[in-house]
Amino acid sequence: MQSKPNLSSFGESTVLDGFSPSGDMPALPARVNVFDACNVGVVLRAVLFVEAVVGVGAMFGAGQFVDWLLRFSLLTGGVLPATLAWLIAACMLKGRLARLGTTQQWTAGIAMGALAGVYGCGLLAMMGLLDPAPWWASAAAGALLSSVLVAGLVWRAKARTPAATAARLAELQSRIRPHFLFNTLNSAIALVRAEPAKAESVLEDLSELFRHALADATESVTLGQEIALAQRYMAIEQIRFGDRLQVQWSLDPEADPAKLPPLLLQPLVENAVRHGVEPSAQGAQIKITTQRRGSVVVLKVTNSTPAGVGERGHGLALANVRERLALLHDVQAQFKTVFKDGVFQVRLEIPL
Repeated sequence: MQSKPNLSSFGESTVLDGFSPSGDMPALPARVNVFDACNVGVVLRAVLFVEAVVGVGAMFGAGQFVDWLLRFSLLTGGVLPATLAWLIAACMLKGRLARLGTTQQWTAGIAMGALAGVYGCGLLAMMGLLDPAPWWASAAAGALLSSVLVAGLVWRAKARTPAATAARLAELQSRIRPHFLFNTLNSAIALVRAEPAKAESVLEDLSELFRHALADATESVTLGQEIALAQRYMAIEQIRFGDRLQVQWSLDPEADPAKLPPLLLQPLVENAVRHGVEPSAQGAQIKITTQRRGSVVVLKVTNSTPAGVGERGHGLALANVRERLALLHDVQAQFKTVFKDGVFQVRLEIPL
């Protein structure tokens, strides 16, 4: 009997069910890297926010547009390097900061902001653009702006936990659909006497799917682990549909380390079976490809639709995948769907 991929490497949850005890500050999700300033989307939003505040502040005392532009340029010369210094420090120290308590994380973030404000003021003072240098005002402004940035990072971290939980519940409901369980068990029963080894294989795949569905959710898994799980699911559906289901895997081993939210690929291949194979008496072709392109991994799930587009779904599974991918990778990930010439394709781009 063919050996099955080992899925036991799915790690334990890094996002616990509870939250830290609430105090004066908003509670942070347990064991989540709040100061994940290494994310490109976080950097862009932080810089745009600080520059917007600087732009509004430069309006005070500026009678004309030229005066505002000069003030804005002057302040940007100190604020932008200070903001980038805060983001770099938060990125480099995120592991250590994650081990601190809620109040300590807030205190550290605000203190870093005050130091960044002093740093920006020092740059302008060295260039002779500030005389006298407003050290205390710069430290206070840096602390205030950093507190807003920390609040945004806390909100972002907290947003990931309920979204992942809701997505997991949705996947459980989808996975434990009565007709799926009924058809799979019927396939196994039909094979018990004629091909007992194959029946055992189907039951093993089904058991592994449910075991993984009921396991604790993790913040992320590798693409290789998601591929292994999807292969088990497709093995069950192959018994059910036989020659009607034609599956082609084109996998790049270098793409396997890419990080994905758990149970992200399975609903995509399930959609391909449901909307491509089920409605057609002739069946359909499904192709799953992975490819590494530099620092980006491209994942494609393609299925033909011989019976036409069929009954239109609610799009909940695709919306689920899109939202969870954005929560994990922000603007570094892309999610696209296209239907052309009887072929439906889902394309994901994931940073490596």
